[in-house]
Amino acid sequence: MADEGVRLAKRIAAQVPCSRAEAERYIAGGWVSVDGTVVEDPATRVTDAQTVALLQGATAVELAPVTILLHKPAGFASGGDGRPATDCLTPENLEGRERFLKRHLAKLTLAVPLETSASGLVVYTQNYHVARKLVDEADRFEQEYVADVTGKMPEGGLALLNRGLTFEGKATGPLKASWQSENRLRFAGKGIRPGQVEHMCRAVGLEVVALKRLRIGRVPLAGLPERHWRYLNKLQRF
Repeated sequence: MADEGVRLAKRIAAQVPCSRAEAERYIAGGWVSVDGTVVEDPATRVTDAQTVALLQGATAVELAPVTILLHKPAGFASGGDGRPATDCLTPENLEGRERFLKRHLAKLTLAVPLETSASGLVVYTQNYHVARKLVDEADRFEQEYVADVTGKMPEGGLALLNRGLTFEGKATGPLKASWQSENRLRFAGKGIRPGQVEHMCRAVGLEVVALKRLRIGRVPLAGLPERHWRYLNKLQRF
C-alpha cells in the first residue's frame, strides 16, 4: 500500500520541534509550505518524500480576527439578491502589504448591508466586537453617500430632505443633504437603511441613477479601487 503519510501538524510538531497546538497555529497562519506551496490546513496529509518547511518569519501566535473593507461594485449583493460581493475577496484584489490567508474569509459577518444596485464601502468582519457595534448600534454611526440623480427638485425639496421623511413606516432621522454638482447629491446621516436614499429622492421628484457609499463612521472608502479590498488596520475605529 502506498504511503498515506501523516497529518501536517504532526510532521511540523516533530520537525520544529513544538507542541501540536503550536504546529497548528504555524499552519493556520500560512507559515508552512509543502513542496514549495503554502498549506493552511493542519489536517493535510504529507509523506516522507514531501518537503515540508517553515517559512522565514514564522510565528505560532494565534490569528486575530480580521475586519475587511470592500469597494463593492454595483450589481454585487451584500445583504440582497445577486452575485455575492464576497466573490471580490480574492488575493489578486487585496490592497496593502498584509498576507492573504484563506482563514480570513471564514465566518465573516456582513456588518452594514448595501443595496445590490449601489457601489461603495461594505464591511465584513470576523471580530465579534466590531460586528456587535456595527449591527446592534447601527443608528449611532453616520454614513456618507453620493447619489447621481435625474429630475427637477421642487422649491423647498432640499430642506425637506434635511428634516427627514418617513421610510418603511418609520420616521428617518435628520440628514445633511447638499448638492455637489448639478446632478449629484451628497447625503450624510445616522442609521441610513438600504433603499432609504432612493425613497427620499423620489419624494422630492428625483430618480437615483447611481448610488455610492463613501464612509461608515470614521472609516472612509478613500482611494480603494472598485472590486478591491483591504484589512481594517489597528489604528482605525468606526
